[in-house]
Amino acid sequence: MLTKKVALNSNSSPNLKFMKNSSYILLAIVLLFTYACEPKQAQQEEAQPVQANPELEASQGYVAVEGGKIWYGIMGGGTQTPLLCMHGGPGGTSKGFFHLSEISKERPVIMFDQLGSGQSDYHEDTSLMKVEKLVEQVKAIQRELKLNEFYLVGSSWGSGLALEYYNKYPEGVKGIVFLSPYFSTPIWTADADTLIAALPDSIQTAIRNGERDSLFNTDSYIAANRHFASLHGRRNEYIKHPYDTVTSAFNAFIYNYMWGPTEFTARGTLKDYDNAHSLKKIKVPALFATGEFDEARPTTVKRLSQMVKGSEFVVIPDAAHFTLNDNREAVVSAIEAFLEK
Repeated sequence: MLTKKVALNSNSSPNLKFMKNSSYILLAIVLLFTYACEPKQAQQEEAQPVQANPELEASQGYVAVEGGKIWYGIMGGGTQTPLLCMHGGPGGTSKGFFHLSEISKERPVIMFDQLGSGQSDYHEDTSLMKVEKLVEQVKAIQRELKLNEFYLVGSSWGSGLALEYYNKYPEGVKGIVFLSPYFSTPIWTADADTLIAALPDSIQTAIRNGERDSLFNTDSYIAANRHFASLHGRRNEYIKHPYDTVTSAFNAFIYNYMWGPTEFTARGTLKDYDNAHSLKKIKVPALFATGEFDEARPTTVKRLSQMVKGSEFVVIPDAAHFTLNDNREAVVSAIEAFLEK
């Protein structure tokens, strides 16, 4: 359970009042590699000053970790076991998890920005861009909030981070929710190759030429990348949650260093990453959910789910990788049904 006390804010708007046992206080969907629509070199954003978010003002804070401070926010205050959510990227932000606000009526939904992005301290220190460093950031949040029991929720790259955390620190984890999960670069890129092979010949040629020449900012490559993203990244118009009121910067430097220039091109430090075998070590209930048209292909995610004894597998209809944007209701329903069990 969540044991850290959260100050009450009596000045919040009526539907966002902080209550001790139930409330709304309170993230670009933060799935494996957040901004899939354009090559990441073209998306470098300067760090923005942190602004006040009235929906989180009484239940947010910072935790010191190696290299700086990471931001966390707690949405809701119910008495049921909280969720601890890990966003995608690497280099993404947590704001996509605002779409879980319905779940926060009955349990706290805890989100945080991994060091270097969002409202956490910005950096371009490559010595900090290691999986084990990110695992310790999750542990710092657990320790700061004195979480005795909680569920892990990982979205895209965040699923890989959730699995890494569970492998090292399984104590207190009641279950794990994997949304559009990434656990292995070889598996991920094989899925990407399958999806690309179904694209028009002109799109495939633009992608092959760009990767052959390492030219990812040409008009043809950008257009091909956007076409891929429109099918398998986010299929519907971007929906901004009412709680999403603070500028939250995506860190393209981290994304490029750890992953690469596009969703389907891995050239960073994760290019040989493969931890799917660790799924067999999971001893708690697990939910695997992915979009019908997701980059994390349903056939692959179903196969991965079978490595966890007794796990559940759900396909989110009419959704690509940004499932919480494309079909939020189905994702929330799947998570709520899983938690009720």
